[in-house]
Amino acid sequence: MDVNTIRFSVFLGVFLIMLLLERLVPRHPLVDSKPRRLAINLAITGLDILAVRLAFGAAAVGAAQFAQEKGWGLLNYWDLPAWFEFLLALVFLDLMIYIQHVVVHMVPFFWRFHVVHHSDLDLDVSSGLRFHPVEILGSMLYKAGLVLLLGPAPLAAMTFEAVLNGMSQFTHSNIRLPAPLDNALRWAFVTPDMHRIHHSVEARETNSNFGFNLSIWDRLLGTYIHDAAKPQPEIVIGVEFFRKPGDVSFLNLMTMPFRDNITQAYTNSPRSRRG
Repeated sequence: MDVNTIRFSVFLGVFLIMLLLERLVPRHPLVDSKPRRLAINLAITGLDILAVRLAFGAAAVGAAQFAQEKGWGLLNYWDLPAWFEFLLALVFLDLMIYIQHVVVHMVPFFWRFHVVHHSDLDLDVSSGLRFHPVEILGSMLYKAGLVLLLGPAPLAAMTFEAVLNGMSQFTHSNIRLPAPLDNALRWAFVTPDMHRIHHSVEARETNSNFGFNLSIWDRLLGTYIHDAAKPQPEIVIGVEFFRKPGDVSFLNLMTMPFRDNITQAYTNSPRSRRG
């Protein structure tokens, strides 16, 4: 089984399970049409996949294979046990994705593209796939650079990519976990309730809970919030500047980063009103 088959299998399996659970145990009431949003978010996903395939081919896994062949990367210079290198690569890459997430929130140019992700009026499994193609290409370039610097085994790079994709779907999903389970998981991992706070329109909440996989980075670096100001079902999701379904149509999302008034969206967004 090749890399693309494995990644697609993980994607499809997690997507279908979360979609079913969202129907059985929803956490947050919907404000927009779910079929409409699913169609838009999946269309964006298809465009992202095409862009990555055309620009990078195998992306991070390909970079890991190249680094291994050339002997590049720190792990190719250190004589460490294979299992330790594997875990070190997963943890290091997760920290770097956390840092990347903080940066795209705080730098206006990057926020122009990341706002597409945050403009979703509801949060569900498909939101974890909703990223502007330009942001996806930038993210892939960033990850490929990290892989060349670190030099992990291709298996570690493939595992990280699969886990990141699966966890992105899980943490964005609109599912209700039992409170004891949610609290226990949060000591190590990001949960849907934890990440839903990050998608709030409230300034303090949007500038928190940046992790995708491990929750330890938010805890260690002071960006963790356990509870939103409002109960979970009452959290207002999205960006203040885009509150109507028509504002976030497929065409509007694709052109959103290039509009003159996107500066106003940043000015009026929680990211510009920290405190």
